[in-house]
Amino acid sequence: MIDNTHTLTVERTLNAPRDKIWRCWTDPDLLKQWYVPKPWYIPTVDLDVRPGGRCNFTMAGPDGERIENVGCYLEVTSQERLVFTDGYSEDFMPRPDGFMTGVVKLSDAGKGQTKMLWSARHATPELKQKHLDMGFEQGWNACVDQLAALCETQTKTGTI
Repeated sequence: MIDNTHTLTVERTLNAPRDKIWRCWTDPDLLKQWYVPKPWYIPTVDLDVRPGGRCNFTMAGPDGERIENVGCYLEVTSQERLVFTDGYSEDFMPRPDGFMTGVVKLSDAGKGQTKMLWSARHATPELKQKHLDMGFEQGWNACVDQLAALCETQTKTGTI
């Protein structure tokens, strides 16, 4: 059961198998292509996808904004579950100002489709509200649309 006082979620069914969705979450070159809503983009990604591994990237905006994200994977269950946080850096080193823990759950939805549940868990209801005010729902739905389009394109070209 999800704690709605601290957690935001997006649940979608994508027209791609789990292995392709998983690759888009764990391959730096693919993650760059969908993980922030356009016109934002990700110029750098450094991932070490294992518990305790790095989950670092930079988000860049159209007006020169830059947001550095340093994080750590907490749980990695291939093609099923990915948990990461900015509350720790690599090797579970605590960080002073963590914002959220992300949880991705993937499951088969039949006919080559995947159900993806993305949750952003926050330490306080106030941090949850801050994330909502930042445009969580619109932004993450745009990202999932970009993910779906990337999977479709990559599947057609056979590159994923």
